Amino acid sequence: MVQIILTVILIIALIFSVYVVIQKRKKSGITGVRSAIPSICFYLIAITHLLAYWLQFMGILSWSITIILLIIGAYFTRYMPEYT
Repeated sequence: MVQIILTVILIIALIFSVYVVIQKRKKSGITGVRSAIPSICFYLIAITHLLAYWLQFMGILSWSITIILLIIGAYFTRYMPEYT
């Protein structure tokens, strides 16, 4: 029962967070996919771990996907705009 509640809370938090990021990008006038890739990678990491928990593949596969997404997200931080 606790697992289901935590999963629902995580999904609601992810949806709210995606909404906030989209609104901030629109407000700032930021366009393009390259600057959004770090955020997308972090969301995919959360989704990967959620699926790994529920589908019982918490092993080398989920950790490999996490490491790859972290590297991709770190690489594309160079395209994020600088705030002054």
